[in-house]
Amino acid sequence: MSDTEQSFTLSVPEGDIDLLKKKLELTRFPDELGGAGWDYGVPLADVQRLVVRWKEHFNWRDAEAKINKIPQFMRDIEVEGFGSLNIHYVHQKSEVKNAVPLLFLHGWPGHFLEVQKLLPILTAASPDHPSFHVVAPSLPGYGFSEAPAKPGFCGAQYAKVANKLMIALGYKEYVVQGGDWGSFIARTLAHMYGHKSVKAWHTNFTPIRQPPSLRTHPRLFFQHLFTPYTDAERAGLKRMQWFNEKGRGYFFEQSTQPQTLGYSLADSPAGLLAWIYEKLVVWTDQYPWDDDEGKFPIPHPCWSLIVNLVLTWISIYWFSRAGPTASTRIYYEVTASKEYAKFAWSSIPCGLSFFPQELVAVPRTWARQVGNVVFESGHGSGGHFAAHERPVELAADIRAMFGKGGPAFGVVSERIGYDE
Repeated sequence: MSDTEQSFTLSVPEGDIDLLKKKLELTRFPDELGGAGWDYGVPLADVQRLVVRWKEHFNWRDAEAKINKIPQFMRDIEVEGFGSLNIHYVHQKSEVKNAVPLLFLHGWPGHFLEVQKLLPILTAASPDHPSFHVVAPSLPGYGFSEAPAKPGFCGAQYAKVANKLMIALGYKEYVVQGGDWGSFIARTLAHMYGHKSVKAWHTNFTPIRQPPSLRTHPRLFFQHLFTPYTDAERAGLKRMQWFNEKGRGYFFEQSTQPQTLGYSLADSPAGLLAWIYEKLVVWTDQYPWDDDEGKFPIPHPCWSLIVNLVLTWISIYWFSRAGPTASTRIYYEVTASKEYAKFAWSSIPCGLSFFPQELVAVPRTWARQVGNVVFESGHGSGGHFAAHERPVELAADIRAMFGKGGPAFGVVSERIGYDE
């Protein structure tokens, strides 16, 4: 354990890789109703093909080598009441001296690799757009970060870890971007540390489930009352209705009985694969989960699916430091603590990006309840994993918000994102 930065190189023990292959070899598949398609969940044929590929063709060492090209580190972070947690994080600096420190926060079933495509874009130097120093931690219990060892680790604790990490890296002021749980933690950071260390935040996920009320948001209430929904907003509400009816079962299980579910996730790689693969497919906007070479196409009713990327994604959960069960407990803790109901708010600048296949794709007059919204941008395609699905568009929004002429330009003292 060390409170100083330690370089990190991912190297899964050979015995763990052998055990994975043995478990895949012993997979017992369920039956399936004829013609069910995706109505009952992931089709049997898809999982069978993925398991064969994972067992016989997927090379974890190749994936590991690619991951290790990203600058990764470890550092101990003290959390009151929970001791010291060893935290894994990506830290990619820009060559621009005055680059803006940006904290990127993932969610479930994501991980630190969601930032991978953003790194070269956000850290690039140009007189036309701002540049960023990017920090992307594995949340406690995810990837290669240590997990909390006792109950009660809630949103405030995740926020404290993230803030302490940024301060330890020398970023006394910074901005935040997050989706999924990263959005919730970003909002918590803004509430806890706004106008201190956190100067602004941006999200592509606004979990607002009802329109503004006269009592809580009078200005937004009247704005909503006299603003008709666009076609895109009506489509978003239908998407959210579908998700509420057909897609939220995982949420109720993970927020009530994560340990019971955890035995399957920890012991069965096929079970873990199906649990997460379902979300990768139905939460995205027909994203082609393919490898770099475009080989080994697999038939799918919507698009060609190449499995290397999927298997890398799932393998990070399988080989994670605490195991995949730890990642689900945030649902239980935040739900039990009723932090969602408290709805932390901050007056620091907030930016929103809207992607049509997001799970909670609400009208803008609803979404503005999330904070002091100074920037909005809508897109014609993209889903829940915006940083991975649409990194160029997401990066452009971040640049526009924090660049010259943007509503949050210069919010970080002496760090405007451009060389002077």
